[in-house]
Amino acid sequence: MGKTISMNNRDRFVELGITIAALRKMRGMTQEQLAERADISRSHLSSIEAPNTVYPFSLEVLYNIADALDVRPGDLLNMTFPTKGE
Repeated sequence: MGKTISMNNRDRFVELGITIAALRKMRGMTQEQLAERADISRSHLSSIEAPNTVYPFSLEVLYNIADALDVRPGDLLNMTFPTKGE
């Protein structure tokens, strides 16, 4: 499986990263703390959260992040937070 993302899914990955970052900040966690709890590197998390980057990641990572944020994985996919300019 390659890391090529269709244009249809590009915005979804960006929105998911923004959601993860927003929830992390609402929980008062640093990237390092969330990454440790999700069993991924801080640089991996930083790539996921970067608002101008599309960084595909596995369902296992999504589940780990959801558990670390104490939310259901599906909730991460359905939440939205306003971005700048909205």
